[in-house]
Amino acid sequence: MAKQYETVIGLEVHVELATKTKIFCGCSTAFGAAPNTHTCPVCTGMPGALPVLNKQVVEYAMAIGLAANCEITRMCRFDRKNYFYPDNPQNYQISQLYLPIARNGYVEIETGDTKKRVRIHEMHMEEDAGKLVHDEWDDTSLVDYNRSGVPLVEIVSEPDMRCAKEVIAYLEKLRQIIQYLGASDCKLQEGSMRADVNLSVREVGSTRFGTRTEMKNLNSFKAISRAIEGERERQIELLEEGKAVVQETRRWDDNKESSYAMRSKEDAQDYRYFPEPDLVPVVISEEWIEAVRSRQPELRTEKLERYKREFDIPRYDAEILTESKSMADLFEAATAICRKPKKVSNWLMVETMRLMKEHGMEPEELRFSPENLAKLIELTDAGTINSSVAKAVFEKVFAEDVDPEKYVEEQGLKTVHDEGKLKAALEQVIADNPQAVSDYKGGKEKALGALVGQTMKAMKGKANPGKVNQMLREMLG
Repeated sequence: MAKQYETVIGLEVHVELATKTKIFCGCSTAFGAAPNTHTCPVCTGMPGALPVLNKQVVEYAMAIGLAANCEITRMCRFDRKNYFYPDNPQNYQISQLYLPIARNGYVEIETGDTKKRVRIHEMHMEEDAGKLVHDEWDDTSLVDYNRSGVPLVEIVSEPDMRCAKEVIAYLEKLRQIIQYLGASDCKLQEGSMRADVNLSVREVGSTRFGTRTEMKNLNSFKAISRAIEGERERQIELLEEGKAVVQETRRWDDNKESSYAMRSKEDAQDYRYFPEPDLVPVVISEEWIEAVRSRQPELRTEKLERYKREFDIPRYDAEILTESKSMADLFEAATAICRKPKKVSNWLMVETMRLMKEHGMEPEELRFSPENLAKLIELTDAGTINSSVAKAVFEKVFAEDVDPEKYVEEQGLKTVHDEGKLKAALEQVIADNPQAVSDYKGGKEKALGALVGQTMKAMKGKANPGKVNQMLREMLG
């Protein structure tokens, strides 16, 4: 009988924090600036420059630790991790090894009907390195230090995950918690959330871990899934052939859908960690922890419970709306204005989602205001505009955040309630379409739809379709 294998996975997740300035200096952390413009003597590692810790970094790290059920270390400190690489200007990185800010936490994930806790071993603060830019034309590498000194937290899980599905559920849960806290935008494509995957395989039933490899360069959930499947197959193949898995760091190439070895642990450098001499330890008092805890926002789990109590909307809608904090905020703000949760939910779930998909947008990129969505709902409910006009107006609201009341007025889109005008249009349509009239009288219900369509066209879409339908039936007996 063929051997059955189990995959064992642990993650190291790096998250760039949403502070305006870097961890040890006052340089901007904004993404996308011209190379080397957000730099100073501290973050470029000039001799004699001294770091000063950004308090907001500690508070964001504590907030994430508390939300992930971790114990906060009352006295934590920074350590120097020594290594030589062109994107690392000081030739060391300030990180935390011995006394990280948070330990022993967990997050709960759901895959299908299964709930599971993924334990968090520890979480530490550190500074990011710069970025090497490879110029293939000149066959050179340039270095951009804008990212150097951007604050990171690294979240190290226990090896509790067993498949790509669980890994993605864990990453989505972490991303959601961190976005709700406002501690990071967690954009994988911009590198503000990055995951390294530690993976090994073992025979089903075995309690001993296999030899693990670490995979880097994963910047999308799809790439992570593919890398896990690819590495699992590679390791099983080696074991089936009687070969050993080498403990090494591998780089995933998503275009080729394969990985290659970067360095083995045998020649991995000794980082020679020692306490960072330029920074004092951080003493975290009970009062400080309580102050951070009291500012924690309502997270998704509590939001779902409250939506069930406060708003009469289906569980499915609530789950979709709360997946992203910005969508949940939009829903709550528009509902507070028009007090019509089900209608707000429908506009967000149907038209907003459709347009987001068309434009390849994330909820965080939505630019229309809750006031204008609420106004559009009121206009539709009052019968001032009909549903097809409302959809067209919403496209303008979505793209340019126009005021729907002014736009409807300026464009003359109000529904015509003048029965005389409507009757005249209907008489003309009946006269112009004798075949459809005779089909309808002969029992073909579909023919009525064609006459309604013609009338709406004649009224430039500004009639109430229900009213048109009713009057047509009356006029045709």
